[in-house]
Amino acid sequence: MDISLLKSLQQKGLLSQESFIKVEEQEKNKLFSVHWELKTILYLGILLFTSGLGILVYKNINSIGHQAVLAFIALVFIACFYYCFKNKLPFSYHKVLSPNVFFDYALLLGCISLLIFIAYFQYAYAIFGSRYGLATFIPMLALFFTAYYFDHLGVLSMAITNLAAWLGVTVTPLQLLNQNDFNSNSFIIAGVLLGLLLNCIAYFSERKNIKKHFAFTYINFGMHLLFISLLAALIKYDNLLMYSLIALLLTAFYFYKKSVADKSYYILLCTALYIYIALSYVVIHFLLIQNGDAMAMLYLTAFYFILSSVLLCIFLIKSNKRLKQHDSIQ
Repeated sequence: MDISLLKSLQQKGLLSQESFIKVEEQEKNKLFSVHWELKTILYLGILLFTSGLGILVYKNINSIGHQAVLAFIALVFIACFYYCFKNKLPFSYHKVLSPNVFFDYALLLGCISLLIFIAYFQYAYAIFGSRYGLATFIPMLALFFTAYYFDHLGVLSMAITNLAAWLGVTVTPLQLLNQNDFNSNSFIIAGVLLGLLLNCIAYFSERKNIKKHFAFTYINFGMHLLFISLLAALIKYDNLLMYSLIALLLTAFYFYKKSVADKSYYILLCTALYIYIALSYVVIHFLLIQNGDAMAMLYLTAFYFILSSVLLCIFLIKSNKRLKQHDSIQ
């Protein structure tokens, strides 16, 4: 509340001295929210608990035994899921609020514990053998079911990450993973396909109104996957540079229109930064293949970065103002 406004009203006789003192005292002693502080503490608590569980297992595996560790982890995620099933609100295709503050964190702890259980089971007994795709596919299904059934964005993010891991393991030979060759054709193709898939799911969710509030999470992952994969293709395939650039520009145009429709400055900012990186690479690539004077090329490069960064900042500032002032950008 603006105390100076109250003072001016009091000086003009529109507000009594007693009322001004009461309002000023209430403003000084008003309660403040600790909502985000409590949420941060709870998230840190879950993170520390799961990290401590992993350290305990690592340091005492020989003395504790696999069966005892697995039994304890199973007890944790079963207790969490039992609590969530018992206290959940009825399922709906629309947004469902949590029944209480502890519910979200119990569900998150249960999902993390379930992933630890499956991973440790695979490590100790190799229940999936060398079928690593299956080892990631089953947790992915469980996470997607949990995210939709309990309406939890955090679990949805974990499920999408698991989907990316499953797709990467499925399309990429194991030797490429061992050699850390993340610039392979398979990874680029998988990234583009997954990015397109996630954006299609987001579009379907919005059109059919099925967990419509999940759409932004899908768009966020899909947007970054698409741009990063296309940037990797732009850098890797010199002979297809123009085609990769055209694909990037078409993708940028789509997300620009999406940012306008949703009035999302975040999507607009990410799109602008990715296109700036792509155009900068093309300009530098063009300058490097020239056989001109080295100092002239250096000056041109410096001039480009100075001018382009200024233009980018002007574009972002003006776009932000227009997004706030109008329903759309024409």
